[in-house]
Amino acid sequence: MELLTPDVAYFLLVAAIVLTSLAVVTPGTGVLEVAAFIALGLTGYALWVLPFNGWALVILALGAGLFVQAVRKPRAAGWLAAATAAFIVGSVFLFRTPQGGMAVHPGLAIVVSASIGGYFWIAIRKALEAMRRPPLQDMDALVGQVGETRTRVHHEGTVYVDGELWSARSPCPIPPGHPVRVVGREGFVLIVEPVSETAQPC
Repeated sequence: MELLTPDVAYFLLVAAIVLTSLAVVTPGTGVLEVAAFIALGLTGYALWVLPFNGWALVILALGAGLFVQAVRKPRAAGWLAAATAAFIVGSVFLFRTPQGGMAVHPGLAIVVSASIGGYFWIAIRKALEAMRRPPLQDMDALVGQVGETRTRVHHEGTVYVDGELWSARSPCPIPPGHPVRVVGREGFVLIVEPVSETAQPC
């Protein structure tokens, strides 16, 4: 029994897309990058071995473009429907039989395309909403507050202020466990000074 069937090749293609997307969203783990690389390699091998329709790849790319538009538009139901339809058509006709017909089962293409489209629709929309949401923490409000060093703070270090850990810097060395006052900030780095005289003078 041949293991590399069009349905299996299509599953490898979908896995490659999902794993690559996850590797981009959560870089640095290593596991997703390796899995995506393996899936892409197997997908390339499948496209090399099995007969496929180049125009179907174009339809899939068109579906991806329509999906991007759907994410960007406020009223996106039509764009999303068009993207899903393009994904389904491109998936069904991606590989071909010796007779030139559909090699990927239509039911599999419909279920997978709808599932993947829905997943990425929710994930990407949530990500965009999070990016557009104003920050909950006003860092300027931290200036003047008193906290405590959790590590030695000089050119770098960590302090606990307002219930959170922050990167911090001080013009003079401050030992861990010492009370400090926030006197300014540089980006996300707090500038602190010792509250008492026990630390080395600044």
